[in-house]
Amino acid sequence: MENKKGAVQCINDEILEKMSLQNRYNFLNNNLMSILKPKYFNFLRKAQKFFIRFEKKYNITHNEDLYEWIPEIGKEGLVTRVNKFSELDLNYEPYGMTAEFMRCLAVDFFDPQLIMGMGASVLALNPLMLYHEDVEVRLKALKELVTGQKIGCICITEPERGSDAVHMLTTCEENEDGSFILNGEKIYQTNGARADWAIVYAVSEKNNGNTMAQFLVDTTWDGWNAERINIPWTPRVYLGKETFTNLRVPPDYVLAKPGIGREHLFEGLNLERLGIVLANVAECWNAISHATIYANMRKQFDQEILKYQGVGFPLGEMWAKTMSLTLATLHICQIIDEKMEQFGTLPKNFNLALVATASQLKFQSAKLSERVCFGCADLMGGAGLCDNTLMSDLIGISRIGQVGGGTSQIQKYIMSLALRQLFKML
Repeated sequence: MENKKGAVQCINDEILEKMSLQNRYNFLNNNLMSILKPKYFNFLRKAQKFFIRFEKKYNITHNEDLYEWIPEIGKEGLVTRVNKFSELDLNYEPYGMTAEFMRCLAVDFFDPQLIMGMGASVLALNPLMLYHEDVEVRLKALKELVTGQKIGCICITEPERGSDAVHMLTTCEENEDGSFILNGEKIYQTNGARADWAIVYAVSEKNNGNTMAQFLVDTTWDGWNAERINIPWTPRVYLGKETFTNLRVPPDYVLAKPGIGREHLFEGLNLERLGIVLANVAECWNAISHATIYANMRKQFDQEILKYQGVGFPLGEMWAKTMSLTLATLHICQIIDEKMEQFGTLPKNFNLALVATASQLKFQSAKLSERVCFGCADLMGGAGLCDNTLMSDLIGISRIGQVGGGTSQIQKYIMSLALRQLFKML
């Protein structure tokens, strides 16, 4: 029987056993095997085998502290696959956005809240990957985050600024020795209350994004204080409100001085939003796998409920939309990988065009994830809402997708600006 989260069993043994991690993975694989290149399909299956063994080894119930799992997952190279990390002597294969997509699928089916926690560490390591400049402390932090030894977060959002990522109130003041003093507050940072390393953005002049800087911060330093925010939809993920009080950042931890940080921030937003897209698509597949198995086994009036149009038709429609979004996401991932292989970096013009594409996919995938996760739960009735399966986690985390990484309104704003720019190009 699948390990259940709840103390009260609401779903019979036969159906729970059929909804095992192994069977849900099999459902996913049968959908994707014809559209994936062998190296990525093989990597997906390898990652799945790790989590199947991991679940059995620790008799996982999904009530555990998910952060305790990350070091062992990191040893397997499953915290991130966006880069080869040859500078760390890891040399991951395969790597890139397509491999990262496969990793996200495997992780989400195992535990949807885990992918959110590890995703924040990935956001923290991405700037270090680009701007470590072979500085020893940066490489140390990068390796600890990549291998899961440490937890990361990225500090952008502020209590009085919300989705306005430019007009910050958190300040940085440079000292004569090249160090900086940070003062201010950040809020809603995933992992903020558990992070060992943080990427922090601040400005030398309040409300002036042109003076933005970027820092690597060790959360054990004096002047760092993090409080946990309760987000009921993701009870096992530690979000934080961070307060900086005369926090000193040594020169080697300064990733971008005032005036350069804004470019780094917007450069990172593409990867952040695409990472959210990967998680959103994975959530859709996870929900559909649960609902498909349930609807094929649960009988009402002596018929499997899938045979009723009220169940089979909407489930088929959600499946079609999920597959369409998967193909679009896979296409973008493959283009990014091709550009990286050809140029070693993303060309500036392509990266600029990617801003609108990332917003489009983020907006559509978040909306679809919310509809699919709740839609599948609705088709399952009480079985989709109780805590016997991961459906309750999927319903909760899919509600957050439209807010994190820029709200849906922000994505619409970005898309409208892109339409204006395209018009000007005529």
